[in-house]
Amino acid sequence: MNREELEGLTKPELVELVLRLQHPDKTSRTSSKPPSTDRKAKREGSRPGGAKHGHKGHARNVAEKPDIAEDHRPTHCHHCGLPFAGDEAGAVIGEYDEIDLPEVKPIVKRHRRLKCRCATCGKKTAAPLPQAAHGTPFGMRIHALALYLKSNQLFSYARLQGAFVDLFGLTLSQGALMNMFQRAAPVFAAGRDNALAALRRADVVACDETGARIEGCNAYQWVFCSAEAVVHTADFTRAGQVVRDIMNGHQPEVWISDRYTAQQGHGRLHQTCLAHLDRKARFVAENGSDLTGMRIQLWLDRAFELARSIAELAASTVKSRKRKLERDLDAILASVTDCPLGSELLGQIRRARDQLLTFCDFAGKVDATNNVSERALRPSVIQRKVTNGYRAKWAADAEAAMRSTVDTARLSGCNPFQTILGAISA
Repeated sequence: MNREELEGLTKPELVELVLRLQHPDKTSRTSSKPPSTDRKAKREGSRPGGAKHGHKGHARNVAEKPDIAEDHRPTHCHHCGLPFAGDEAGAVIGEYDEIDLPEVKPIVKRHRRLKCRCATCGKKTAAPLPQAAHGTPFGMRIHALALYLKSNQLFSYARLQGAFVDLFGLTLSQGALMNMFQRAAPVFAAGRDNALAALRRADVVACDETGARIEGCNAYQWVFCSAEAVVHTADFTRAGQVVRDIMNGHQPEVWISDRYTAQQGHGRLHQTCLAHLDRKARFVAENGSDLTGMRIQLWLDRAFELARSIAELAASTVKSRKRKLERDLDAILASVTDCPLGSELLGQIRRARDQLLTFCDFAGKVDATNNVSERALRPSVIQRKVTNGYRAKWAADAEAAMRSTVDTARLSGCNPFQTILGAISA
């Protein structure tokens, strides 16, 4: 805005502009912004890298079952100088592992179709077409590795091409990679359906959403987490209808989410993510004009402490601490503040008053935060930054189905790559 434009503003508009400029910036500690957006500390004020003073060092354990063992014997006695026999017996005084990877390169199996002449009738008969003549020449392990690197390691198509050339000497076009994902889509769609069925039986469901780009348009990546299933879905809307379509009439006992309106009313009870409120309280404590933010922050610290130890406490102790937290919160909410930031924070907490301590009534089953959903969405956020989204809606749906299958299997301790390989090989 130049000088002429500023001179043309009215007095109320100038006041509003100055107030906006005075509004403090948010950081990753006081909002949902990623740490990459924070201002970096100057070099002279930053902490040195490396291990800190007093840090206990750790060494890698030797493998339990080595593939090859090599013995190293002394050649001669250090005392008398006489040589040892080549097979001299000795005691093991130290073991050290050398670990490396073998050279990995594609194995090309050529299928040759033959035509033979019958010695009796003289006619020629051709062998039927082998399976390799139908569809793709690439095997299941190549499919699985491409899918794993794309979805779990968040490679773009260009980086995926480069990885196959650099590591294996295998040239793949982006069209070939895209065809692999299309062929695998129905397999993972079935896995997502299984996860969805488990989600619709869950008593506790956590949900969150983040922005995405699909076909050049703004869209949203949703995730729904329960103890037995994780379901991802991509949609062009952020409305509550997405939740209703996913849950298909099922109402869990507890719904965990942030304070976004579309996340409200889907469970019999609701647990608001306290981590979101904690970031807001930190922002108010650092930039507010009174102690409202600090008082809320201290109250939340006590709530987090209760959540961390709730599984080890007696039920009577949990109820007692909950009542104490409720009384203290009522006292904070009854206070009066002239700070706009503090007033806004108190308003948010008043509206969520009945959703803050739901976890106390479900010890070990309901989290005080929605971190499980945020962790499940993190790969989608990183991929959005790496690839800038999806060229087609089918690609977003296919990746959501694959993430649902892999993340659900991960709950049972399954390896992601083995899950993908097993799914497409079945």
